[in-house]
Amino acid sequence: MLIVMQSKATPEQVQSICERIESFGFRAHPIEGTQHFAVAVTGDLRGIETCGLEEMPGVQEIVRISKPYKLAGRESKPENTVVRFANSDVTIGGDEFAIIAGPCSVESREQTLHIAEKVAASGARFFRGGAYKPRTSPYAFQGMGVEGLKILAEARERTGMLIVTEAVDIEALEAIEDYADMIQIGARNMQNFSLLKRAGRSPLPVLLKRGLSATLEELLMSAEYIMSEGNRNVVLCERGIRTFADHSRNTLDLSVIPAVHKLSHLPILSDPSHGTGKRDRVTPLALASAAVGADGLIVEVHHDPERALSDGPQSMFPEQFANMVSQLRGILPVVKRTLSTEPLKPRPAATQAACK
Repeated sequence: MLIVMQSKATPEQVQSICERIESFGFRAHPIEGTQHFAVAVTGDLRGIETCGLEEMPGVQEIVRISKPYKLAGRESKPENTVVRFANSDVTIGGDEFAIIAGPCSVESREQTLHIAEKVAASGARFFRGGAYKPRTSPYAFQGMGVEGLKILAEARERTGMLIVTEAVDIEALEAIEDYADMIQIGARNMQNFSLLKRAGRSPLPVLLKRGLSATLEELLMSAEYIMSEGNRNVVLCERGIRTFADHSRNTLDLSVIPAVHKLSHLPILSDPSHGTGKRDRVTPLALASAAVGADGLIVEVHHDPERALSDGPQSMFPEQFANMVSQLRGILPVVKRTLSTEPLKPRPAATQAACK
């Protein structure tokens, strides 16, 4: 249920509506739009009438939301969400096309800082790197943990790029909050509901990857778990799904991008690295992603992929990444997107701590 407030409704009237909703045992979620303020109501509303809310001051109308994803859907918020970051003008979901780039894993300080400087020079505004790695084999490299997070924080200090890194469990998520700018929930954890709920209580934006066999509705319902806990800064990611195809690691489902934009106000990125599993196919799929309306990309880059501890075959060389960005600059104006050419400023550690 969505309570649409009148354009002249006061903050006190909105607060009164929220208190009334919660007195009935439901949850109230204020949503600020460009023309109207609204309050979404979540909970088990089966058989529940409007509870007299339509008679309260400031209420314009009450709308029943038919979709199961009440907060992630356009029925509750017609305007696109633009995710913003503390103490930064970098956004995801606005006019600027977002590029997240970096190695699959933080392997060493030297490796990470070298790649960070390369991708920052080519135009990346976000730096990715796994300090915690969920691997198929328990014997494979599992990441450097907190030491890896400290290295990522140093990369931010040097380059100014915002840090995106994956939380494999609640303990890792809590550590990530002290060092990073955005929490990634990986494909294997898309339906780890306790982790999603904890991410929903985090002050950091969340990048939610589509599961290996998840439907669009399942992806949006996972976003709903995060948003229902209060965190509205959610970015979706298409990273490829499993099919019968054997010519690529996964099948990058580009058709889901316009489908997401129709059903949801949340931004969606494309991950052509995992979507193909082969570095020579990343650039074509990255360009196609931009053409169909993706809000940005997340790609893997490594200066020595043959020796990478994870995902070497799909990691681009820095020169390939720079060439991809150059080609994107030719396509993005056609889809009314921009790609900043202004270099980022280094961010001292004290500045980042003040954001938390």
